[in-house]
Amino acid sequence: MTAPSGTRPSGRAPDALRNVVLEPGVARHAEGSCLIRMGLTEVLCTASVEGRVPPFLRDPGQGWVTAEYGMLPRATHTRGDREAARGKQSGRTQEIQRLIGRSLRAVTDRSKMGEMTVTLDCDVLTADGGTRCAAITGAWVALHLAFRHCLKMNIMASMPLIDQVGAVSCGLWQGVPVLDLDYDEDSKAQADANFVLTGAGGLVEVQGTAEGAPFSEAQLLDLLRLARQGTETLFQKQRAAVGIG
Repeated sequence: MTAPSGTRPSGRAPDALRNVVLEPGVARHAEGSCLIRMGLTEVLCTASVEGRVPPFLRDPGQGWVTAEYGMLPRATHTRGDREAARGKQSGRTQEIQRLIGRSLRAVTDRSKMGEMTVTLDCDVLTADGGTRCAAITGAWVALHLAFRHCLKMNIMASMPLIDQVGAVSCGLWQGVPVLDLDYDEDSKAQADANFVLTGAGGLVEVQGTAEGAPFSEAQLLDLLRLARQGTETLFQKQRAAVGIG
């Protein structure tokens, strides 16, 4: 019996997220940390605070937020080489870690940080689609907890975070707009897009690609509406993870 058009491999409704779990404080030594699970995708996000800034920052008193991203060798079905063993990062890795850094800086008032750097390390333990989106969502929790630690230690006077930021993927599966693609969908979708949104509704970044025929503006707006719905759930889970209303 043939499955109806638009039926997702997971059986989820088109507007359904995978099961999402945000577990804060999992890394003993990091100033902030969060293990995020979106379905089978798992990413460990840690935030490390250093009392210095990169040389390119010319504004005194400004802090910096940056990110590094990597996949463990058995995050996928077959073992991948460690990039450190190859001596260089792939273009994909560099693109994703820059995206994570940009996303978190978009909701940080760096003038409130003082001269410090927070590095967000996002390590993929298991990959099943949406790793960059999970990394951004989990990294916000880790960053919030790191800033809270700095407040407790009287390193800063007020919380630098001015909003939430989260990310989710959407795509066209058998012509139907769907939310939060897993690997089976992402690898066969007619179009896929990653949306990075703020709690206030702002757009930080939209990455959209047609995998065959071009998709329309109306379809893009359908995907954006799904992304707004999905990130609202992610924002609620972020607030619960850090204990704010």
